Amino acid sequence: MLPLWVAVVAVSALATPAPGAGGQRRGAVKAWADAPNVVLVVSDSFDGRLTFYPGSQVVKLPFINFMKAQGASFLNAYTNSPICCPSRAAMWSGLFTHLTESWNNFKGLDPNYTTWMDVMEKHGYRTQKFGKLDYISGHHSISNRVEAWTRDVAFLLRQEGRPMVNLVPKKAKVRVMEGDWKNTDRAVNWLREEAINYTQPFVLYLGLNLPHPYPSPSSGENFGSSTFHTSLYWLKKVSYDAIKIPKWSPLSEMHPIDYYSSYTKNCTGKFTEKEIKDIRAFYYAMCAETDAMLGEIILALHQLDLLQKTIVIYTSDHGELAMEHRQFYKMSMYEASAHVPLLIMGPGIKTNLQVSNVVSLVDIYPTMLDIAGIPLPQNLSGYSLLPLSSEMFKNERKFKNLHPPWILSEFHGCNVNASAYMLRTNQWKYIAYSDGASVLPQLFDLSSDPDELTNIATKFPEVTASLDQKLRSIINYPKVSASVHRYNKEQFIKWKQSIGQNYSNVIANLRWHQDWLKEPWKYENAIDQWLKIHSDP
Repeated sequence: MLPLWVAVVAVSALATPAPGAGGQRRGAVKAWADAPNVVLVVSDSFDGRLTFYPGSQVVKLPFINFMKAQGASFLNAYTNSPICCPSRAAMWSGLFTHLTESWNNFKGLDPNYTTWMDVMEKHGYRTQKFGKLDYISGHHSISNRVEAWTRDVAFLLRQEGRPMVNLVPKKAKVRVMEGDWKNTDRAVNWLREEAINYTQPFVLYLGLNLPHPYPSPSSGENFGSSTFHTSLYWLKKVSYDAIKIPKWSPLSEMHPIDYYSSYTKNCTGKFTEKEIKDIRAFYYAMCAETDAMLGEIILALHQLDLLQKTIVIYTSDHGELAMEHRQFYKMSMYEASAHVPLLIMGPGIKTNLQVSNVVSLVDIYPTMLDIAGIPLPQNLSGYSLLPLSSEMFKNERKFKNLHPPWILSEFHGCNVNASAYMLRTNQWKYIAYSDGASVLPQLFDLSSDPDELTNIATKFPEVTASLDQKLRSIINYPKVSASVHRYNKEQFIKWKQSIGQNYSNVIANLRWHQDWLKEPWKYENAIDQWLKIHSDP
């Protein structure tokens, strides 16, 4: 279906003026008549490495490939916090995680926070949102909160079901993730019934849950989400022979943070090669279904003659480890977890462009405003991506707001027993933990070690020290870690007091119940000791 209209769309898109062409771009109070529409599609848990070679060889993603051909793809885009709510809070606020104090899936932005969409609406854009948002405080399960608050406690408990796969009985089923398809239909109908009639430009957001793993009720009470679920229809999009079995370090040689993560995610047991390959195959199939929903939006824009005047952006809140480093889920600074897709196409955007600069999700906020010609606030952590991707900036080498050659990602939530801070530059990935002294840092040269199997922090002490100094110039991470410790303790005490005499029963039956109920007094005592003495990291 795509080849029938690719050429037409490409020509019409290139013929459209760049955003803000003609001297009207900056400082507009209201959106002008020829301002581009914007569509942002954000999935969950999509490994960004699948959008370029060699990762792109393992699964067919025709609409992502179309966006690559007709626009710009960012080869080194990262989440600012590899977990749902904090990552999305960064994307919607344009601020680093420590600035909004979005510490975990329960602690995001306030409901009345001014997002980039609010600003665009104020400046004349018509706005609409469908699907998963997840950047506001107060959501996610009690288990998820308590696991994050008690990560400093001296115990080790499995908090998830063992990762598994589940095949839909109906072989030809296309709409496996029905909730996402319903939201995609709603977005398409809005384009057809409302957006097409607007005289003002519009901005549309669609949030997808895929390819996030599905809930696992088979794992018992208070189950988590450890099931990779798809149909044979989508599995046929996967090149099974091209699936790479990740190398694992022996459990005894794992970094202590990695061991804690692997254990709490229930991944320290034995897995056959077939189990691992199946998990990865099912995950890739879920990515193919995600691509199809992105395609529904692109096709609708084309059919309505809106594609040539609409900038389309696709990204994800974080990636998915899919058994790399003996883990699934995210909550890690490894590439599979932290590297996200980021593709932009539309009027004024260069075609078939691959951008190697490191960028991150906080750059979405200033990019959205820049597309609309709205002056950028001075306090943002992010930078507009238009100078790296737009035709209008091709000769502006001295443009003063170019993106710096680094990005910051941080993590303070569950399944990791110390705050983590990643500084990613063109060559290096440096990861510091907690106060910078109590846990060994990690250093990877991704050019020679793309699988991140060899920590060279002690081998290159000068590089490690230099990157740590740079990281501390961006964020006082020991101070932030101390703030998170205090927050965790305060929140746990409030929660414990709120449930009163039911405390012992409630805490024993959270997601870790299978381990907790074997020795409940041992684990309660560990928490009591933490509450008495653990006021600082």
